[in-house]
Amino acid sequence: MEIKDKDWWKETVIYQVYPRSFKDSNGDGIGDLPGLVSKLDYIESLGVGLVWLNPVYASPNDDNGYDISNYEAIQPVFGTIADLNALLTGLHARGIKLLMDLVVNHTSDEHPWFVESRKSRDNPYRDYYHWWPAEKGKPPRRHSFFDPAGDAWQYDAATDAYYLHYFSRKQPDLNWENPTLRKEIYGMMRFWLDKGIDGFRLDAVSYIAKDTNWPVVSEEELKEKYHNDWSYVFSHGPKLHDYLHEMNREVLQHYEAVTIAETPGIEKKEALAFVHEDRQELSMLYHFEGMGIGYVKDAFKRPDPAGYRLSTFKQLYSDWDKVFAEEGWGTIYLGNHDQPRMLSRWGNDAPEYRLASAKMLMTFLLTMRATPIFYNGDELGMANIKFERIHDYRDIETLSMYQYLQSQGEDLEQFLRDQQYGARDNGRTPFQWDATPQAGFTTGEPWIPVNADHVYINAAAQEADGNSPLNYFRRLTQLRKEHLALVYGRYQLYDAAHEQVYTYTRVLEDAGMAVILNFSKELVNYILPAGIRLKKEEPVINNETSLQLNGEELVLLPYQAVVFELALS
Repeated sequence: MEIKDKDWWKETVIYQVYPRSFKDSNGDGIGDLPGLVSKLDYIESLGVGLVWLNPVYASPNDDNGYDISNYEAIQPVFGTIADLNALLTGLHARGIKLLMDLVVNHTSDEHPWFVESRKSRDNPYRDYYHWWPAEKGKPPRRHSFFDPAGDAWQYDAATDAYYLHYFSRKQPDLNWENPTLRKEIYGMMRFWLDKGIDGFRLDAVSYIAKDTNWPVVSEEELKEKYHNDWSYVFSHGPKLHDYLHEMNREVLQHYEAVTIAETPGIEKKEALAFVHEDRQELSMLYHFEGMGIGYVKDAFKRPDPAGYRLSTFKQLYSDWDKVFAEEGWGTIYLGNHDQPRMLSRWGNDAPEYRLASAKMLMTFLLTMRATPIFYNGDELGMANIKFERIHDYRDIETLSMYQYLQSQGEDLEQFLRDQQYGARDNGRTPFQWDATPQAGFTTGEPWIPVNADHVYINAAAQEADGNSPLNYFRRLTQLRKEHLALVYGRYQLYDAAHEQVYTYTRVLEDAGMAVILNFSKELVNYILPAGIRLKKEEPVINNETSLQLNGEELVLLPYQAVVFELALS
């Protein structure tokens, strides 16, 4: 069958590796590149085709590597350039491609460019960053996500000026308005592509363009125009698409490099501007809209006591499917290094529901019309660690917000309870290889505690269990390879208002699948929607060992997921 705009990166499954927490080879408690290389056979066994590697560049580690001090060097705790080359060779030998995480919105304040930039106002590197002279008064307010005071302008006495940092004070923003800076960035990207990597995940790339007139953003404007979210302010700078098109023209198109854009603050109506084939900018993007579901509005990652509404969840992902129904391509994810564990956030990590809900969520991700991004450990059903004390946290986001709320006299105990649900460190605890004291991650003291549940949630135990989440994930990646309807097929939602069951079909010419997912812990008597005719009563995949189907009535066990072939003729 002829498929329009067929591409390998649409058909693959992306596996995100957080190297600091994946596998430690030398006992220092920090995962590293040799440790990752030692586990390539495991990654190959998953059936994935592209590894997204979180930053391993030289960094003082203020934000776990997203503060880069040398773009062309490897952070020593992770290894060497030779180790990176060994990883690349090992992946390619197994038919797997490598996507490196790249931060071009900001650097570390220890990057030589910034060290020079802050020396004097006439330094050649001054215009590599955004500076505001103090004699002009305090600059117009910009919010910082990781600053304890929430202020993105940091005063620097050496030159009596302020520099801009959307993230921490140690992450000054680059000045993309400077063509010399852009040439440096493009040269660095070519350095890595010439080494043979297959593309980049571009961190916070929607923030790179700034309005250097620095207009005042009033509280009223922030609420009415920008959804009370500074991400929407930062993602709408002038020349953003000029820069991305230039990046494609100068670098990406010469290598057939694949790119994923992290685009906070970008709405559905804008998405195709980044990834439409005619734009010649980027390959794919991922949005943040889904990550906001289930949180209390205007509270920092506070879970709604009622949980999230499945109808809202369905509507959002169905609307995003429409964005790319005819042109462009999207991604789908439910967890990553910036999110809590998928199981705890969207499923149910209670012992009696953990296995089924982990598999159900996998089924959703691997049967939607988008390239699935799967975070390491979620194939095991790893869960939130739920720290109780602030000193157990390592993440700058949690620590800076704690300081901010403390300065405001807010309820810190409530904050810590909220973080058990939403903190990023929940997703950053060490990979659980086996049931030994440090989960087979390290022989030393891990940089962040190992989850105590590793004694029963670990890869070694699941290898031996044919019904484990790990082996179910492998069956799903194989199913997606065998049935291109699950990649390119048209998506259609059924029973949009149902608050327990998510049902949709994927149809490609004369082949189709029906996906039926129970997102609840209840036993659900579900009537198949009119218009869905099953080819046979036996599903092509089922996350449970039994199935009760009586004519049009399906009795779904808690968190049961089933996929059937459709009868289309």
